[in-house]
Amino acid sequence: MASARSSDGIYVRDTVRTAVKLLVVGHFAVGKTTFVGTLSEIRPLRTEETMTQAAQHVDDLAGTRGKSTTTVAMDFGRLTLNDQLVLYLFGAPGQHRFKQLWKDIATGALGALVLADTRRLEASFDIMGLLEELGLPYAVAVNDFDDAPKFPESELREALDLLPETPLVTCDARDRVSSTHALIALVDHLLHRPVREYA
Repeated sequence: MASARSSDGIYVRDTVRTAVKLLVVGHFAVGKTTFVGTLSEIRPLRTEETMTQAAQHVDDLAGTRGKSTTTVAMDFGRLTLNDQLVLYLFGAPGQHRFKQLWKDIATGALGALVLADTRRLEASFDIMGLLEELGLPYAVAVNDFDDAPKFPESELREALDLLPETPLVTCDARDRVSSTHALIALVDHLLHRPVREYA
């Protein structure tokens, strides 16, 4: 009966031996919920709530036309890569007031994909700083919003002050193929990073 339950697309397959936790992070309204929902093979867990008038004085709504909800805990999705390996995607809220929750969600993660928006690149600095503080490796994916300006990769790398080895890709969080390529960039980075030596 267990194998029948695991084959219905809801439960993890019985053959899975390795589960990898990855974060999808970024500033407020950058597309994290959309990204997780696009890639998840199961109905994603979402903790979105309607934004209140009080939040308008706390969250920067510039450039977020039509934004009416916000993630208040996390998004969660799952992606099975093969019979033995599954990825768990955890989307963390982007607002600074969720920093402690964000750190809790990061526990046990192997790495993070940082979503960025060319209209608000400076909003990514706090997120990348927190990842560096936690010692969590990351890749950056610029979410290609329809009305966002386009820049050459060299200018984006300089503006984001990225190390040469930090992957930088462009994606559309609404598109499964594009989002998959962004996730591959992170996984490839994690696989080929030099192993740290501890004293």
